[in-house]
Amino acid sequence: MPDAVEPMNRLARHQYRDLHGLVLLDKPTGLSSNQALQSVRRLLRAAKGGHTGALDPLASGLLPLCFGEATKLAGSLLGARKAYIAECRLGITTDTADREGDVLQQCAVPVLDDAKIESVLATLRGRISQVPPMYSALKRDGERLYVKARRGETIDVPPREVEVHRLDLIARDGDTLSLYVECGSGTYVRSLAVDMGERLGCGAHLTGLRRTWVEPFRDPAMVTLEEIQQAAAQGDEALLGCLLPISAGLVDLPTLQLDEGQSMAIARGQQIPLNMSADTGRCAAFDHEGTLLALLEPDSEGRARIVRGFNLPPG
Repeated sequence: MPDAVEPMNRLARHQYRDLHGLVLLDKPTGLSSNQALQSVRRLLRAAKGGHTGALDPLASGLLPLCFGEATKLAGSLLGARKAYIAECRLGITTDTADREGDVLQQCAVPVLDDAKIESVLATLRGRISQVPPMYSALKRDGERLYVKARRGETIDVPPREVEVHRLDLIARDGDTLSLYVECGSGTYVRSLAVDMGERLGCGAHLTGLRRTWVEPFRDPAMVTLEEIQQAAAQGDEALLGCLLPISAGLVDLPTLQLDEGQSMAIARGQQIPLNMSADTGRCAAFDHEGTLLALLEPDSEGRARIVRGFNLPPG
């Protein structure tokens, strides 16, 4: 009998399941965002998962991972404000704009005081035009730019507008600068390093990057891949302790508590007359038992329109 039970236990350990929630992963360097996602998904045995905006293998830090119904939040989290600690080396430019690329040029670094550096950083704050790096995951003609770059192709990448909310010098060690960056979606910190180096007259590239927060997780309790592995070895209760509820990604939204009739209507995809004002904006709606039902927003007549529905088990 024990011989028959053991194979069944091994099968159960690798059986994927419906699992809903968020993991605030402290991604290590050396892994792509997708590699990190798939590692956590296998440990959780989650049937469905996604991440909310890639971190380069060079980068570490917060990578929110979404599982099950939480993947419906990935689009809104992807556009959120983010913060980084970036390390930049002056005097050297590379083809990838980071330390993993081939050196293109080396220049002497002029004498720079903090006032000169601040004057350049000031030009890179606010709504700015930025050229994404050639070695990026952006697509051109259906193919990633980094694939074209590895073949030696040269593509004119058009600039685009991005938002840099903060860009501050926090430390300096010789020709290495540490910067605090707070920016919106689509901003490449590598490109900020390149633009800063050009304006300082000596070139620069990114040598280190750590993402510290992503809205709405401004003070995130991150878990490492090693901690998730240890939890998996301890059993399902410990493993599921790494998972946050979907509502944790909606803490910046006002909430609506619906009665039983309203909950049934929303669950069927129907609009309900809540007389929402335009100022209310998007809300997270919970049923009479406290289960997240939907994201709602007012329509032109003030009724609650379903932006995104969630199909979660009760409780």
